[in-house]
Amino acid sequence: MSDSKVNMVAPPEGVVGEGFFATKLNDVVGLARANSLWPLPFATSCCGIEFMATMASHYDLARFGSERVSFSPRQADMLLVMGTISKKMGPILRQVYEQMAEPRWVIAVGACASSGGIFDTYSVLQGIDKIIPVDVYVPGCPPRPEQIVDGVMRLQDLVKSESVRRRSSPEYQELLASYNIS
Repeated sequence: MSDSKVNMVAPPEGVVGEGFFATKLNDVVGLARANSLWPLPFATSCCGIEFMATMASHYDLARFGSERVSFSPRQADMLLVMGTISKKMGPILRQVYEQMAEPRWVIAVGACASSGGIFDTYSVLQGIDKIIPVDVYVPGCPPRPEQIVDGVMRLQDLVKSESVRRRSSPEYQELLASYNIS
């Protein structure tokens, strides 16, 4: 018999009574989505090494429901862009984003993915938000694994509070249209 303690996720707000629990569908779906994000690492340089450390046993991103790293965009819903993205690579990153199923979220990890970092040159994309929408920015050059974990936790908060119907809302469609994504 092990003495391991099981940590359970707190239930969403609702009405509790003897033998029943009632809540909103949005809260249940948000809780399920937030705790089962499937990451797709798009790593090009040193931030990818930090992500490897984040997935390793010491930091263990699996604690947050992100255990299954996918290298197929069709089987992932959280895109982590890590490292310098050149302008030649931009269309490929955009294609990967477009191949992901909805709902999908993006984390820009590190200074290079967020703003081009120290590479203010003609060949480097000055932030991935020029080609795809970004949900969470993780600062640092490269960011520590704790910062990447914090970024995932911030994304989880966003996913928990997001409405099930947000992705079909006019505002979201307008956002995608501003990026020429249908």
